[in-house]
Order: sequence, then C-alpha cells, then structure tokens
Amino acid sequence: MTQQKYYPQHLDLHPVTQVEGTVRLPGSKSISNRTLLLAALAGGSTTIVDLLASDDTMVMLGALHSLGIKWEQIDDNTHIVHGADGVLPVHEADLFMGNAGTAIRPLTAALAVIGGDYTLHGVSRMHERPIGDLVDALNAVGAQIEYTGEVGFPPLRIRRGHIHAQRMSVRGNVSSQFLTALLMAAPLMAREHPVSIDVEGELISKPYIEITLNLMRRFGVTVEQDGWSSFTVAAGQRYTSPGTIHVEGDASTASYFLAAGAIAGGSVRVLGVGRNSIQGDVRFADALEQMGVTITRGDNWIEATSNGVLKAIDADFNHIPDAAMTIAVAALYADGTSTLRNIASWRVKETDRLAAMAIELRKLGATVEEGADYIAITPPAEEIHAATIDTYDDHRMAMCFSLASLDGKARRGNAMRINDPKCVAKTFPDYFEAFASIAREKELF
Repeated sequence: MTQQKYYPQHLDLHPVTQVEGTVRLPGSKSISNRTLLLAALAGGSTTIVDLLASDDTMVMLGALHSLGIKWEQIDDNTHIVHGADGVLPVHEADLFMGNAGTAIRPLTAALAVIGGDYTLHGVSRMHERPIGDLVDALNAVGAQIEYTGEVGFPPLRIRRGHIHAQRMSVRGNVSSQFLTALLMAAPLMAREHPVSIDVEGELISKPYIEITLNLMRRFGVTVEQDGWSSFTVAAGQRYTSPGTIHVEGDASTASYFLAAGAIAGGSVRVLGVGRNSIQGDVRFADALEQMGVTITRGDNWIEATSNGVLKAIDADFNHIPDAAMTIAVAALYADGTSTLRNIASWRVKETDRLAAMAIELRKLGATVEEGADYIAITPPAEEIHAATIDTYDDHRMAMCFSLASLDGKARRGNAMRINDPKCVAKTFPDYFEAFASIAREKELF
C-alpha cells in the first residue's frame, strides 16, 4: 500500500517569501483507521475509497491481516475489506501496533470482547502512552487484559474473558480514544442487553467522538446520547457494510497549508474537506479567522488568504488539540502573545508535545511559557531565528515547524533544518513535496 521512499537524515528548508496554490489532502487518519476496523467487524464487504496511505493505516491493515480479515487493494485509492460479521477467524496472534493510537485502542476493546489470546505491542513511545483507563473499564466488566510491562501502558496480553457489560464507565479527560474504543466495541457486547457507557469527568476532544458516532451510523449502529456524559447502544444491533464509503481528506493536515496561506499568502486552497466535514479539526479555520485571516469554504474545499499581520489569540483548544499545534507556530507571526489553553492531552501524544513545542519554539527566538495544560508564545522581536528542529519521532512536529521558513507580514521566516523528516510517513509520506508545491520559489529544499 505505502511505497517505501527515501528520506534523508535531515531536510534543509530555504526561506520562502510567498505561497499560493491548491493541495489535495491525503485521507483522514482518524476516519481511515475507524473505517477499517468497522469494515472488518461488519457483515458484508466494504469498498473504501481514498484510504490514507501511511504508517498508521499500514499498522491497522497488518493487524487485520494477522487476525484473518481478508482485504485487497484494488488501486492506489481503493481497498475492499471483507467483513467477518463480529467474529475473527484467527483467535491467537501477536500484533505490532507501531505508534498508532487510533489502531491499538479500538483493537484492544474489540479483541477483549470477541475473545482469544492476543498480544499487542509497539514502538518504545507506544509503551509510554497510557491505556490504563480503557483496560480498567474493560476488565471491570469481565475482560481479561494483562500488562506485560509497566502497569497502565502497553504491551498487553488479552485472553478470553466473560463479558457481562450492561453499564460501564471510563474517564474522559486523558484521551477520547478510550471512549471511541468502547463505543466501537459496544455492539459486540450488546447482543441481548443494551450497553451504556458513562463518562467520568470532562470529556476532551469531543469532535473525535462525533467522528466515531457518525461512522458507526454509516455501518448501521445508532448510539443514544445523554449529552456528553452517557452513551447507550441498544441490544441486537450489528455492523453491516454500507457498500462503499469515501474517506474525507485529513483536516489536521489541512491546517499546515491553511496556515501557510494565512502567513505568506497568496491564497492556499485544500481539497478534500469542506463546510460539511465530519471532522472537528476543520474548526482550525475558525481559529485562523480569529487571527484575522480570510477563510472561504466550499462543499469539498477550504481556502485561506492572508489579510495582513496575524492577530494574537487567547483560546481554548481542547476540541482540536492536533490542529492547535499549527496555531502555536503561526503565533510566531502574530502581533503579540498568543495563549493556547486546555491542551493537557498534548503530553500523552506521539511525544510530550507541550514540552517539545516549548523547546523548539525557543530555538526560533520566541519567549515561551509552558504550563501543565497551556502554552503562551511571544514572537521574536524581529525575524525568526534559523534553527535545527528536532522532531521527536512526531509527524506533527516536523510538519508544523516547516511553516517557520515562511515570510509573514510581521516578520521574516528563516532557514529550517528538519531532523528525521521520515516521521511524516506516519500520516503524510509526501508532505514536504506538497509543501514545496505551493512555494513561489522554484526550489524549497
């Protein structure tokens, strides 16, 4: 599926005075991996169009293959998954999950409910990413999940339990993927009785739950909601193939190109997401509007155009934590101090993004205040400093900091050396080529 491509140890980006153009987005990671698992659990075969080609989707496809799910790639844009109707052909497997949270969390829940003998493990960073709230919720209703390393974190061993779930609860303030995992597995538990899932405390990243509920409906399962505190799946519902499903372009990835248009535009348009997107990260465009950017939306596209110096922003970004990283770099071009609040979830992502962002922004001459759940960024007085950016094996760090090579209305960008550019393969292997395609200069690197 994903062709192996060559990446240098580092990539040097030259300063860019202006950007303009159109970028077709890769498929959404969040939609792609949810759709793959739902298709595998459904009755019937599902044709998936525009599936993301990346490391994370390869992890999910590999896991499904190991579990006996048959799938085939028809062409670059089309896959067919032959669903197993709520059962799995293979009852014993060792599954490598890389660093794909969108794969390991839902799979853990599904495997615990279906039953078998499975081990799940990943790269070292995956073994530092919490999963204890999900495991606790499942074990409390009869699952048998054990830690083979540090308690609360992968690797995991899943054995056949005796699920007796009619009401379960999970904390909502660490990762919305825990609730997503339980929701996706709930129809497998609700054969004879309804299953209700209560959320303890504040639920973060609600737009990602909206994606989950939307896709479950596409596969024939409806969920009753009591606000954001309780979710109920009625008894007897089964996943059934919708036939064909199209994957939207990735709204988180759209943020880099929209921000480029905001900083150094020229108008930049992204294709694949628009005003009717099911992804919460399209609200990134709203944040740019607060910063004074002109945003235009169509059914399947969004366009950003610079409207002068960016305005500093002080806002809650709990709802779009991934795209909020792009705002942190755009803040280098603002007219004062920007504060991004309620982003504690950054600390349990591919790296501790709060700490990493603070370190790298300071290299560029910014004054940064890092709190437990916020970051405040004051731009450098004059031009952004040239720097070597460490990426922490985190695709979003690499993509975000490419923007610091742009010349804005308030201050000039500078040369950026991006260490380990290969990390972008997690979600967008061709990111740097796409970024170069909108640069007015003939050669960006």
